[in-house]
Amino acid sequence: MPEAAVIRKPRVLSRVFSAVRLPVGDPFAVVGLVIYALFIVTALSAPLIAPYDPTEILYTENYDLASDLLPGEEGHVLGTTSLGRDIFSQIVWGARSALLVGLTAAFMVAFIGSIVGLLSGYFGGWVDALLMRLADVAFGIPFLPFVIVISAFSEPSIWNTVIAMALVLWRDTGRVIRSQVLSLRSRGYVEAARVSGSSDLKIILRHITPNILPLSFLYGSIAIGWAILTEASISFLGFGDPDAISWGFMLQDAFNSQALARQAYHWFIPPGLAIILVVSAGFFISRGYENLLFPKLGR
Repeated sequence: MPEAAVIRKPRVLSRVFSAVRLPVGDPFAVVGLVIYALFIVTALSAPLIAPYDPTEILYTENYDLASDLLPGEEGHVLGTTSLGRDIFSQIVWGARSALLVGLTAAFMVAFIGSIVGLLSGYFGGWVDALLMRLADVAFGIPFLPFVIVISAFSEPSIWNTVIAMALVLWRDTGRVIRSQVLSLRSRGYVEAARVSGSSDLKIILRHITPNILPLSFLYGSIAIGWAILTEASISFLGFGDPDAISWGFMLQDAFNSQALARQAYHWFIPPGLAIILVVSAGFFISRGYENLLFPKLGR
């Protein structure tokens, strides 16, 4: 028995590692991973990369307000806002808020959805009925208005936005994981483990969870883009954290200052491009996980 246990553990670990492997075989997924890597490095190195504090009001060498400077003037790479704040520094520090919201919300969505799908699909019965009715309720809630209401009636914070997104977005992950578990629980090796006396917890952790992890990562990568886009929308509408510099906050600031009418493209195009790149990267990575899960699609 001890020898068998020693042999089984590496097999379980190998299945887990193979399930969470990165989709490096897909060129689009590689591009998405490179984009994420660049933004993660930028976010972690923000104090070293950003030349100024993103909220600092700057002045020129003549002690005038450094407002509406064009890119390159007075040493500002992307110019300044109408209040004299460095746009490049705001872009760099905004990566922290975007990735914090995106990765945290994606983890919560994948975790909650996976737990719900596992319990619902494996146990069935009243557990399945209860959890799927909760999923139906979540599907009936309009996503963006719900997040706006939660953000408006609570203290402005990026964590309230993350919690609001996690309360709704788990529904897709839970449904898909449930359908996969319904198929897995009737497999021969699961039946053999059950007949041999394995507990439900051991069967779920050892035989089912490693096989649904790729789906969790797939929907987690999709949720990153949704979360960042939602945070930008909330901040643009004025319901975000006023103390946190984010790309959505930059777009709101540019809109309120009529940057488009003044043709200050250097103010609102960079944060817009940053949002597009991060959201697109999440889509590219999810495409790579789709090819891992369903290789027939690539043919």
